[in-house]
Amino acid sequence: MSIIVFGSINIDLVATAPRLPVAGETLLGEDFFKVPGGKGANQAVALARLGIPTHMVGRVGPQNFGVELVNNLQASGVQTDNIFVDKNVTSGVAIITVDYAGENQIIVIPGANGRVNQEDVKRLSHLLPEATLLLLQLEIPIAAVVAAAQAARNANIKVILDPAPAQSDLPAELYPLVDIITPNEVEAGQLVGFPVDGEEKAAEASTVLLQRGVKCAIVKLGAKGVFCATAEEKFFVPAFPVHTVDTVAAGDAFNGGLAAALFQGFSLKQAVIWGTAAGALATTRPGAQTSLPDRFTFDAFLKERGLGTGD
Repeated sequence: MSIIVFGSINIDLVATAPRLPVAGETLLGEDFFKVPGGKGANQAVALARLGIPTHMVGRVGPQNFGVELVNNLQASGVQTDNIFVDKNVTSGVAIITVDYAGENQIIVIPGANGRVNQEDVKRLSHLLPEATLLLLQLEIPIAAVVAAAQAARNANIKVILDPAPAQSDLPAELYPLVDIITPNEVEAGQLVGFPVDGEEKAAEASTVLLQRGVKCAIVKLGAKGVFCATAEEKFFVPAFPVHTVDTVAAGDAFNGGLAAALFQGFSLKQAVIWGTAAGALATTRPGAQTSLPDRFTFDAFLKERGLGTGD
């Protein structure tokens, strides 16, 4: 059995600076580096590094970036047979600025990701009989996301949706196809139409999302922790204190840890703890996929905090 990730594959061009620039400002930066990213690819790598059999379904362009992106996924242990090389467009690119506090600004140019369509859903569908979970995000066309979620529902495969980048107008038909939705504070606020800035507001937002048809709402509150709600239970998991270097891909690491735990049969609460731990670890290193922990590092992190890998 395996997990399928259907989504974006980008190259990240990252600049670091003492602070984030304001509109119209030219700011001297300190460093620049290029790393593989994209929310879909990040989540696939997060899973593979935790030892989970993972298939990536998506698109890249034919130029050097595309080759580099596929090679990197393979090197991380991700199955890439169902990544389509679209010869008519470039690979997706994310331009990222990170300040000394680890906060970031990101501009994404979709490229090949913007051309993901029903043909890609067909490739995804061939993998569903051997899968237990499907992970989705919103860096590909929403029609493809809905079609993939429907295919998974038809195959009785659970769907985890990371509603990022934030959108306020998700199709109403998508919510009932989602088993677990995992917005951060900003994304949750966009979805429900009011600010989400702490546990109380996260609980209110979760109620709205459950009413729309999702089976489980998990709101990531950054350094405050994570709130989780289903029809049967509600609970809060505090954040793990770490020295934050860069928050890029922390949300993707969370979804990887969450899905990895569920794949192994752990409880929902344990899965949220796994996600919280993976997200915390990702903030301690720069970059997107370069920050994602391997299983040895992850298990050691839990053990140091008195949490066995199956507790």
